[in-house]
Amino acid sequence: MADLDRQTILVVDDHDAVRKQLYWALEENYRVLEAASRSEALAHLERENIDVVLCDLHLPPLVNEVTEGIAVLEAARQFNPPLPVIVLTGSRERAVAVQVTARGAYGFFQKDSFSLDEVEIIVRQAAEKIKLEREKVTLEQENASLRKQVGEGWQEVIGSNAKLQAIFAQAREVASTSATVLITGESGTGKEVLARAIHRSSPRANKPFVACSIAALPETLIESELFGHEKGAFTGAVARKAGRFEQADGGTLFLDEIGELSHTMQVKLLRVLQERQFERLGGKEQLNVDIRVVAATNRNLEEMIGRGEFRADLYYRLNVVSLELPPLRERPDDIPLLATHFARKAASKHERPVPSFTADMIEALCSFAWPGNIRELENVIERCVVISTATVLDVNILPERIRGKILAARAAATPVAETSLPVASVNPVPPTSAQTELTELFHQPEFSYENAITDFKRQLVRTALRECNGSRSEAASRLKIARQYLYRLINELQISEEKS
Repeated sequence: MADLDRQTILVVDDHDAVRKQLYWALEENYRVLEAASRSEALAHLERENIDVVLCDLHLPPLVNEVTEGIAVLEAARQFNPPLPVIVLTGSRERAVAVQVTARGAYGFFQKDSFSLDEVEIIVRQAAEKIKLEREKVTLEQENASLRKQVGEGWQEVIGSNAKLQAIFAQAREVASTSATVLITGESGTGKEVLARAIHRSSPRANKPFVACSIAALPETLIESELFGHEKGAFTGAVARKAGRFEQADGGTLFLDEIGELSHTMQVKLLRVLQERQFERLGGKEQLNVDIRVVAATNRNLEEMIGRGEFRADLYYRLNVVSLELPPLRERPDDIPLLATHFARKAASKHERPVPSFTADMIEALCSFAWPGNIRELENVIERCVVISTATVLDVNILPERIRGKILAARAAATPVAETSLPVASVNPVPPTSAQTELTELFHQPEFSYENAITDFKRQLVRTALRECNGSRSEAASRLKIARQYLYRLINELQISEEKS
């Protein structure tokens, strides 16, 4: 058996005969090291990967005391996990043996009466114990590392929406594999954030994550950017350059806006995905890569295939696992979570206090359609944090373009409270039933503006739902308000289902 495969036993005793006897008893199954003093023992403990220590308590220079041996014991117990120490004692030192056992010694035997079989058994048990404990420590460290990676990987992926959680669950399952992933969704929905989370939760987490936006590259540079080039491959190529595929070797390559690839580059990309080989531009050497590809697009690739704009074979190569991220307008319940997260992030970035939001601000954020999705929301929240000195952000801090749309939507949902009539009229218009009801309501003791508006909203929403046979989408359309705002009104006003 090679020494590298053996566990190592350290025998510490100032008597050569004792050390040799123990060496002969153990050397067949273990790598055995010897030390005659505390200093020699500590040197071995520092340099070597010791598994078990056999140590005499009486070591020079204080052979009549046990301090030197106890020092070795305490040094061995500082390791993680602590090394098992088997103490060698004299025949009249049972009390001392009990004492050192209480201080952490694994066991003891008497030097003048031990049998080699006894030594072999206790050493084997100690060696097995330390092996199991080390495996446990390693497993705990790996689990802690994995938890850290998972936490880091998914901390930017925020949302409690049921549809989104289902996508996250699928992404976590996929992360442990090397399967190619295609992420689809509108611009700003968080496709790159999800791609990074998949990478950080994968076995490739310690390798590079390389992102490449196809839409941001001129057509003439895409091949060089992806595959690299040799010196002199084209005008301006003054030195060899590694491309994104080469940079991502062992890790993950994120290809954003994959739908923008030209037909020529689609063919070249397909070949690399199939063969995992490529040449630098202007080169002849075949380079092999081990990468995971995650692609993303905001376009409908299947429709592009139908129009002849995207290769079907490349699509099927990319679409091994498909993850579709919903737009923010379909998950308004996540907006408060996201807004709070982005406020903390912006406050940390710009060294500002972390603000909170008024209820009116949250309602305004939830009622806006956010055509730019999460990216737009993050930019707006960062702007609010930067330009405001308040610790509580109100709707008035929002950009005018957003505030105007929100107020317009609210105005459409709220009737005109008062109609101006001429002061004098030859033929006065008789009061309508609604005006009569308002007049009667006005004179009731419990009347207040807020109660009247709330009651009117409740009646209006109930009427809309009843006339639309319970269809919330149709009711929101008829009321000319956002569907998510209607949902909020239904909850706030405690309105039950209304059908005609």
